Amino acid sequence: MIRSRFGTFRGLVRLALAYPQLAIGRSGSVSPDPAHVRRLVFVCQGNICRSAFADVVARNMGVNSASFGLSTTTGRPAHEPAIVAARTLGHDMSAHCAVDMDDYVPETGDLLLAMEVRQLHRLATDPRLTGLPRMLLGRWTRPMLPHLHDPYRLDDRYMLRCLARIERAVGALVSAFPGARLS
Repeated sequence: MIRSRFGTFRGLVRLALAYPQLAIGRSGSVSPDPAHVRRLVFVCQGNICRSAFADVVARNMGVNSASFGLSTTTGRPAHEPAIVAARTLGHDMSAHCAVDMDDYVPETGDLLLAMEVRQLHRLATDPRLTGLPRMLLGRWTRPMLPHLHDPYRLDDRYMLRCLARIERAVGALVSAFPGARLS
């Protein structure tokens, strides 16, 4: 049950630790002014599963979006099991190419959406990004899951569950930030 719902025991523990960090204001979030958000930027570790999928879903919903990884190689393709799971959910990730954080070009109106608290903390240390609002994508899942554990090389059932959670969260974001819609 843990592998299919949380990826690993570590994923369950990190999720449990993320709730109090969020509750006491230690998550590293910087809330945006919804009227100023023009692009949703999804962030994860490798930009080949979670953030890549969120970007594809947002674009399919007509939203201005981008994605990057905190530690990846620009140009790397999406992870094959993520492509398969995305296809099951009706999305095509086959053309995705990863973008490393160093190659990401911030724009006015960007909202950074990370998958984990520790990723928010890492974003806060980059001088190019400190002025941008940043949040956890999992705040938009129902129920709220402030830690969306990395499905890379984990159980296929968890990959599908993780991507389905991300898909629902992106749907909620589209309603909350109408300024990011493409005209």
